[in-house]
Amino acid sequence: MMKSGNSTLARAALAVALFALATQAQAVTEIQWWHSMTGKLNDIVADIATKFNASQTEYKVTAIYKGQYDESMTAAIAAYRAGNPPQIVQVFEVGTATMMAAKGAVKPVYQLMAEEHEPFDSKGFLGAVASYYSDTSGHLISMPFNSSTQVLYINDDAFKKAGLDPANPPKTWPEVEQAAAKLKASGAACGFTTGWQSWVQLESFSAWHNVPFATLQNGLGGMGTRLEFNGPVQVKHIQNLADWAKKGEFTYKGRKDEPLAAFTSGECGMITTSSGSYANIKANAKFAWRTATLPYYADVKGAPQNTVIGGATLWVLNQKDKNMYKGIAKFFTYLSSAEVQEKWHADTGYVPITLTAYDLAKQKGLYTERPGFDIAIKELTNKPPTANSKGLRLGNFVQIRNIIDEELENVWSGQKNAKQALDEAVKRGNEQLERFERANSN
Repeated sequence: MMKSGNSTLARAALAVALFALATQAQAVTEIQWWHSMTGKLNDIVADIATKFNASQTEYKVTAIYKGQYDESMTAAIAAYRAGNPPQIVQVFEVGTATMMAAKGAVKPVYQLMAEEHEPFDSKGFLGAVASYYSDTSGHLISMPFNSSTQVLYINDDAFKKAGLDPANPPKTWPEVEQAAAKLKASGAACGFTTGWQSWVQLESFSAWHNVPFATLQNGLGGMGTRLEFNGPVQVKHIQNLADWAKKGEFTYKGRKDEPLAAFTSGECGMITTSSGSYANIKANAKFAWRTATLPYYADVKGAPQNTVIGGATLWVLNQKDKNMYKGIAKFFTYLSSAEVQEKWHADTGYVPITLTAYDLAKQKGLYTERPGFDIAIKELTNKPPTANSKGLRLGNFVQIRNIIDEELENVWSGQKNAKQALDEAVKRGNEQLERFERANSN
């Protein structure tokens, strides 16, 4: 009888233990984080989520790849309308105006952190980052995450083969053409290409040369903005690229990040693209390479000015279950910590979003160990921003970028000259701005 009793007690104790474990497991709140990071960046994002999950027991962040930036934003908006939105969605910078206009769909980050009593000071973020994602009162609406700017990457081995000095990379656009011509003559299939052509060759190009991309501080001044990136400086540059394309010195490889593969494979000797491409280049390039400053035209007064950021922030969609907010706020506190941000910066090439992370990187000797790794930060802070170089905030910017891409492709294919294409892109883009204003006039 004693054995039977002991067995019964043991089973009862086991049942209680299993019930407790099951209850604990059920108590873990899952937070879905939709993102657009691919390749090595996808692995790093997953690692951030895993380490946050291991740091506490109440919440589990699940990082889910949802396609490229425009695809993930569209998917999140559709999910919100269907009543089952993710908790966090990564939205690229050109979606900022659209997300800000989505009244009722978004939980502003500054409100979230205050309500959940999490430490949060927008002044602790890099100025170029905070200003881009703040409302007119200076309140951060979304959580900065992967912020980048445009840099020039060069293939050291290809430069040496062409008789060029990789330690003295091209500083101006005419020097880029000269280097591309020598690379081509040395047998390179492609001298120069560019990623994200609208962002690099028009948006940031305009800021870097302190010429307007649009009126009203490039849209930061509010509604009523109109495009004007068809000025003489932009027309000259795009026509130069078209002329170089005819000579085989510039090769168009795609609208977004597709051209990066042409650089990492060794096909192209130079590429202008995101500083956030560092991780993928490091993982895939089988040659010596380096980061250099974005080229400029020395005959443009005041150039170079400062570049603008790209990348994305994390937006919180309104939740029916208000308990979700506490977990999201705790995750944001973890994500923006100096240690996490310094590691993200070191692993990816994205700029550190906080001043403490930047200081930590300097203390660790990161920039001594990797000469040129801080070029992106230096470009963003090269000079105090002007009305032309604070950033861009345009309604229907995704559609405007698509229009710019279409018209630039007409230039590269020889169907239009630069002036014709940019004039048409401005005209079609302004129609998109007017459409956005009508839809958000209430």
